[in-house]
Amino acid sequence: MIIKALYDYYQRAVADPDRHVAPEGFEWKEIPFLIVLDRKGRFRALEDTREGTGNNRRAKKFLVPQAEKRTVRTKANLLWDNVEYALGANPRKRDDVAERHKLFKRRLDDDLRHMRLPEVEALKAFLDSNPIKQIEQNKDYAESWREALEMNSNVIFRIEGSSNSSLCDTVGPFLAGADSASKGAVRGLCLVTGESSHLSRLHPPIKGVQGTNTRGGDLVSFNLPAFRSLGKTQNYNAPISRSAAFAYTAALNMLLGRDSANRVRIGDTTAVFWTEAVHSPAEYDLEASFAAFFADPPKDDPDRGVLAVKALYEAVHSGTMPVDEGNQFHVLGLAPNAARITVRFWKTGTVKDFADKIKKHFDDMEIVRSPKDREYLTLNQILRATVLDYKIDNVPPNLAGAVVESVLDGAPYPVTLLHQCIRRVRAEQKVTRARAAILKACVNRCNHYQNPYGKEEITVSLDRNNTSAGYRLGRLFAVLEKIQEEANPGINATIRDRFYGAASSSPVAVFPQLLKLKNHHLSKLANQGRKVNFEKELGDIFDGVQDFPPHLSMEDQARFAIGYYHERQSFF
Repeated sequence: MIIKALYDYYQRAVADPDRHVAPEGFEWKEIPFLIVLDRKGRFRALEDTREGTGNNRRAKKFLVPQAEKRTVRTKANLLWDNVEYALGANPRKRDDVAERHKLFKRRLDDDLRHMRLPEVEALKAFLDSNPIKQIEQNKDYAESWREALEMNSNVIFRIEGSSNSSLCDTVGPFLAGADSASKGAVRGLCLVTGESSHLSRLHPPIKGVQGTNTRGGDLVSFNLPAFRSLGKTQNYNAPISRSAAFAYTAALNMLLGRDSANRVRIGDTTAVFWTEAVHSPAEYDLEASFAAFFADPPKDDPDRGVLAVKALYEAVHSGTMPVDEGNQFHVLGLAPNAARITVRFWKTGTVKDFADKIKKHFDDMEIVRSPKDREYLTLNQILRATVLDYKIDNVPPNLAGAVVESVLDGAPYPVTLLHQCIRRVRAEQKVTRARAAILKACVNRCNHYQNPYGKEEITVSLDRNNTSAGYRLGRLFAVLEKIQEEANPGINATIRDRFYGAASSSPVAVFPQLLKLKNHHLSKLANQGRKVNFEKELGDIFDGVQDFPPHLSMEDQARFAIGYYHERQSFF
């Protein structure tokens, strides 16, 4: 189903003239250096196609024959490659560069033998006439040549005076439709199209998944005998035609591209998303806003996420949300693996279904906050709040994908998220807005699934009617800390720094001592009215506390943290 959805996406993209999608057998490739030749095959220029400054320099994209999938020295790319293959340069002191260069020239002879194009003959003449010496003799391009060698850069060729951007554009029309690799190919029924065609033994690589190597990875592969059946080798075990294999990988590489607006990284998961139909200008565009719900906002547009959520709420309430059952929305989560790319999750449904569940997620995460805090939290902000140093790389494997699945399914959040958040609160003795929101959402969703018609247990702000022991003890701890702070202005460390972990897990061992300290702190308060207010607040809390339990469960520790956070916020 995943491959069929990607195949259909490619077919729609090809039919759109504004998309400039690579046809079958080709791809768009960033190539830093362009070698210009005259029509007799003599070197004329080495052009640097990169633009920008520093790390933001981007090379120009050229439409080139699709790259060969190679893990060892096998076959060169056609009409473009790195300087080792294309020119026979040896910047990395390899022993087999001469053989690599022969592979490049042999590929020209084998694939372009049927063509009698003067441009191709000029390239062959250049390669047979010591190309490196020709380049090095021209001192005008010494700096560019040095950079190309240091990078082992890809290069491409153009004939001087040609209106085409490269030799690939010149030869491309003659290559289109040619199936030079069909000799000895296996024919069979394609599982995607249902038609008999030449089957793909190896699928093109998929690039752009965070954590995979630069050569890319495989979504489908049978690389060990244990995965095979009936004596079939490699991808003949799951027969897909060459056209379908190219189409689905090209679609996925488009979605994963550096400039793509249809991808977002969440923890170790790279998610791509797309709709099957073009939305009406009057309708809400979920595809344009989806990434903003999960990724951190860019520095030059810090309000992007907040505006996206507000637009979602407005669409739900204003009636501009698409309700067409045929307009499916797809979300695919991918993660790196040693052998192949792992599918973390695959979700498909209508735009309205996804919008409603995402809105429910933000409703569940809503909690009282400071005016300085952002109105809504992205998923990356939520995940970072549960790990050391707030680094997204510290998020446990699988947690990001599991949380996304919970959001898109409207299901309870993973228990791992609750436990991870509580551990981080106890380690730092700090209940932040994000952590309180996580714990509230986890507890409420769990209770909702156990009792769908019950009342929401934990509210957005302080709930004086909540009689949960954990919640009341959290409130009590916050009041005791506030009394200590006002009795000792400028104090460096409060009871939270010393006793939070024990108070939230084993209340009976800590609270009797804290209540004795409370009497001492109250006696130091000069403001009698303030002292009366504290006594009233303590009385209100103790109305719901029968005794101090010896231990609190993880769920009650979550309620303790939320009660503490709510009470602290009420002081301000």
